[in-house]
Amino acid sequence: MSSESPTNRLAAWRPRAAAASVWYLRVAAALNFLGAVSAPFRGQVTRHNTGDFFTPYMITSGFTSGALALFLAMMMRRRKRAAWIFNVVVVSLYMALVLISLVGLPEVREHWFNWVSGTITLGLLAALLVGRREFRAKGDRSNPWLALSALIGGGAVGVLIGTALVSATNTATGSTLRGRIDYVLMRVYTLAPSDSSFHNIDIPHWVDIVINVMSALIFLLVLYTLFRSPRGKEYLCPDDELRLRELLDRHGERDSLGYFALRRDKSVIFSPSGKAAVAYRVVGGVSLASGDPIGDIEAWPGAIELWLDQARDHAWVPAVMGASEEGGTVFARHGLNALELGDEALVEVDDFTLEGRAMRGVRQTHKKVGRAGYTVRVRRHEDIPEEEMDMLLQRADHWRDGQTERGFSMALGRLGDPDDGQCVMLECHDGQGELRALLSFVPWGRDGLSLDLMRRDRESDNGLLEFMVIELIGQADKVGVKRVSLNFAMFRAVFERGSRLGAGPVLRMWRSVLVFFSRWWQIESLYRANAKYRPIWEPRYLLFARSSDLPRIGIASARAEGFITAPSLPSLFQRRHQRALPR
Repeated sequence: MSSESPTNRLAAWRPRAAAASVWYLRVAAALNFLGAVSAPFRGQVTRHNTGDFFTPYMITSGFTSGALALFLAMMMRRRKRAAWIFNVVVVSLYMALVLISLVGLPEVREHWFNWVSGTITLGLLAALLVGRREFRAKGDRSNPWLALSALIGGGAVGVLIGTALVSATNTATGSTLRGRIDYVLMRVYTLAPSDSSFHNIDIPHWVDIVINVMSALIFLLVLYTLFRSPRGKEYLCPDDELRLRELLDRHGERDSLGYFALRRDKSVIFSPSGKAAVAYRVVGGVSLASGDPIGDIEAWPGAIELWLDQARDHAWVPAVMGASEEGGTVFARHGLNALELGDEALVEVDDFTLEGRAMRGVRQTHKKVGRAGYTVRVRRHEDIPEEEMDMLLQRADHWRDGQTERGFSMALGRLGDPDDGQCVMLECHDGQGELRALLSFVPWGRDGLSLDLMRRDRESDNGLLEFMVIELIGQADKVGVKRVSLNFAMFRAVFERGSRLGAGPVLRMWRSVLVFFSRWWQIESLYRANAKYRPIWEPRYLLFARSSDLPRIGIASARAEGFITAPSLPSLFQRRHQRALPR
């Protein structure tokens, strides 16, 4: 006899029931799309969905119903509570209609197909109820009002455009403006098929198609706004920043990217003990963490578990950018998959030398720039007078490439903030004393620096940045630095191994693709700019839960880094969270 309790058996069936409901909607979407493109199948579905016949829940024929079923399947797969409630309510009402018809109408009861449809629909309802606790992802509190606004506003635009098209193309006589508006309203808000008849209206088929497409887009927009995830705009508060700084003081030497957790457009979640934290930002429904967790490695699992639980509760896709091998291993123990992104270039000051044939190019560049009269000044931000810092900020803004400040995982994004006094500034002046370039580094523990910002005058001589890096290493004792983290080289291993003798065809093809795209993005050039220092290469990883989420994670990462800008909803519909910046 099995000792398993009924409660345990039910708990074991919950994920299966939730998955079954998702697959039902996927199959329904496929059948609906098939009916939209196949006239014989559409005819069969239409015949069994009219008169005395009932089809199973959501089984009709058309692109609109297919898109609706597919969208609901996606929301259910993300375990959104609002999508579960929507399906339970609609399935229950549909099931009640089927049962009432089966009991009260003999002509409905005598068709075996109706009994099959009722059984399938009842099975879906049972699966939804059994898997109820699996659908716990919360929605944004503003979703209902935003969905209502989308329904009214989008519907008004659709009716206006549809009425204008009907009025311009109607060839029948006797129609009134009220009649044409009613015709468009019926299509926009009821998703009526294009073969519906209406009195005194005779328009081309393409007008019906345009109105139906508008109605489908409006309906999907309403569903998106109703089911969208919370936006996660609770940014770093002063108390959180203070706690993070305390953790960095004790454990900051472990990760060169640790200081970037102090970006104020990030959020943070602490372990139950408060000894570790995960810094993240929600972008497009992706909870995007960067680097390793901050704090005691023994407390990392507690912070990671809370971060993953939060992502599940809000239907966010969890992802980590730029984790080290140590951090990636801990994340992987919690169910995330790892993909090597590239390598970080690290230079040990005591081991660095300009001697040797391999360093000939760097050595010659350093001597050439030095002979041209350039000099480099190295000092902590806290040692720079306010007036000079204001001037440096103006120059940095003037030399910036574009209007958007790029960076997220490996950039602080606030040059000159008084709270970042331990950051190190390198100022390069020409022979006439004119400022020509800037480098800023953030602290990496007690004796390390990590590159944050690079700016230079485009009209200055080439080789300034290499000259400044060499000068920093030469003057490292002034600021007590023993190790320096330089740029991140994405896909470094592909460039290095793909050019070697004996590289396989796949690796060589992948390298060729990267070289091609390097014409627009600095992929190969960053690798070569770092490689000239003969650094220690430390791999960095992307962590993710499912391979199917990689396109979404890629877009979210590009948005966070400032490479693409997504359109946003009007500020009227966005909640604002303000904070007093610590000073």
